[in-house]
Amino acid sequence: MSMDKPPLGVGQRDTSQRRLVWDTISALGPHCTADEIAARIQAERPGFPRSTVYRALDAFTVAGALRPVRFGAGPTHYEIAGEDHQHAICERCEGIIHIEDSLLRELEDHLAELHHFRSSRTEVLVIGICAGCAEAGDVEQLKSTRRNLEHVHYNVD
Repeated sequence: MSMDKPPLGVGQRDTSQRRLVWDTISALGPHCTADEIAARIQAERPGFPRSTVYRALDAFTVAGALRPVRFGAGPTHYEIAGEDHQHAICERCEGIIHIEDSLLRELEDHLAELHHFRSSRTEVLVIGICAGCAEAGDVEQLKSTRRNLEHVHYNVD
């Protein structure tokens, strides 16, 4: 999802550095960290300031173009803003599944109907073990890189 110009808010300047950060985020895909973004850029442009990456991330977040996501402990991850969704993360391989919005609406409806609780924002992080890790058993073999897990629905009979 590369754009000619990175999406910025009113009064924010479009610079070549911000454009480079945006293009790198687009290339890395969802759930990248500031360190991953900086490392990718510095591999091609040694000496590129890490502080510039952080300032660009702040500008994109303020503009609403980027969404910071926390997966428990550890660094903030970033994904290009779009439809709201939540995550399930494997504690072994760090694979990520996006949780269906309908499940979140169900939870919000439950809270409203049974507890008279009106939610303004719902944030859910489910931590567990994915099917691949459960089958493999060997933690070290699987702990390579974070990835999006295949979104599979298993039939329950």
